[in-house]
Amino acid sequence: MCSMARFTSFDGTELAFREVGEGVPLVVLAGGPGRASAYLETLGGLDAARRLVVLDNRGTGESGEPVDPFTYRRDMLVRDVEMLRRHLGLEQVDVLGHSAGAGIAMGYAADFPERVGRLVLLTPALRSVGLSPEQRDWDAFLASRAGEPWFGEATAALERTAAGDESVESRVAASPLFYARWDERARAHARAELGQWKYRVAAGYNAEGAFVPGVLRRALRDFDHPVLVYACGVDPISPVRRCAELAELFPCASLFVHEGVGHYPWVEEPDVVVRRIAAFLDA
Repeated sequence: MCSMARFTSFDGTELAFREVGEGVPLVVLAGGPGRASAYLETLGGLDAARRLVVLDNRGTGESGEPVDPFTYRRDMLVRDVEMLRRHLGLEQVDVLGHSAGAGIAMGYAADFPERVGRLVLLTPALRSVGLSPEQRDWDAFLASRAGEPWFGEATAALERTAAGDESVESRVAASPLFYARWDERARAHARAELGQWKYRVAAGYNAEGAFVPGVLRRALRDFDHPVLVYACGVDPISPVRRCAELAELFPCASLFVHEGVGHYPWVEEPDVVVRRIAAFLDA
């Protein structure tokens, strides 16, 4: 079963979400930031274990655009998750956030801890807790990929993006860096971003005031529900050592390292993703 539904959020913006699978719901939050949730697919077939409730963040996919762009900010998106929970009529939900979506998920766990059962942080973006990759992480990662045939073009695109290039084309050109295997499956997944990403939404997510790492870190130290931090061995966005530091912030977190895959592990080794996450959720 796969269906689309809509609800009205706190400021009147109409948001869309899709449901796929059956069983206990798992709220799934997309990253990008600014990317439609379609890129998550079914997380490699996780819908066989859970009913995935996959939100299109405001301004992305089939969700509406807010009147006030201030509400694209990461901390504002947390409120959309709470409105979704209320719409679903659930007292408590398990939550999975991928990449920048993990930043939203951590904010939700901090602001509404009693509403979260289990929390999965899948290759999490780490800026919200002050653990972004350092230059030494990037240097080591780039050195490890320097022999790839696509390396020059991809790193040039990454540099353009870092210098302020707002085009989705440059983002996609840098994509080989974020997969361990740049095969046809990965290329197709990356190309799809051309129709899924919006710069203004991404810029809003990162707007001034969106990140107060010290406050969030203190709140997460009090979040005593089970947490899975899912790191991947070939992922420059979420280095394993930084994910280990993230896991240490929580009183009840475990770290899983999926070796040999990049930032989108369900694209490369879906069976491992499903098996590990389902086992955590069912424990």
